[in-house]
Amino acid sequence: MNVDLDAILTAFTAMPIGEIIAVILGILYIILAAKESAWCWVSGFFSTLIYTILFWEGQLLSSALLNFYYMGMSIYGFILWKRGEGREEKSLAVTSWPLSRHLFAIVTGVLFSLFAGYLLTAYTPARLPYLDAVVMVFSIFATWMLAQKILQNWLYWMVIDVAAITLYWSTGYYVTIILFTIYVILSGYGYFSWRKSKAGV
Repeated sequence: MNVDLDAILTAFTAMPIGEIIAVILGILYIILAAKESAWCWVSGFFSTLIYTILFWEGQLLSSALLNFYYMGMSIYGFILWKRGEGREEKSLAVTSWPLSRHLFAIVTGVLFSLFAGYLLTAYTPARLPYLDAVVMVFSIFATWMLAQKILQNWLYWMVIDVAAITLYWSTGYYVTIILFTIYVILSGYGYFSWRKSKAGV
């Protein structure tokens, strides 16, 4: 992976206001999610709305569709989490999955990714179709886990975000790479924050 500093500098100076707003809202989304605030979904909704448009224009079709899915999940997550606010006991507590369920989920995700990558290769002009498909499939799964407050969703996000960094580097979304690098760090914060919540600390 060659570092093109001129390209990065150009990307920063030409960065549209929409992408700046999407980055800020995206970071706010993760921080609020780590704190188990339902308002994370509102921030996430508007961030992904912007990215849906950006990725569609950049022909990252899976990423565009993925962000459209995020918009729907933001509504679902907000309703689900909001039910528990204002009560002494939250209706949706942080839970954990056994290893066997994770293994099944990973194998299933890989198979769906291969199938989606094939379809993207055969029927669309998508760039890096298989990597794009992996990011899409596992992000769909991890977002659902986040909405359900499954602790290990943060571990999935760490891996997904690293894959996304590779994808966006190869396709020129240099500023978004910074966002996803921050996501990796914040996913670690989210994991330890939720683990304390699960333990009742």
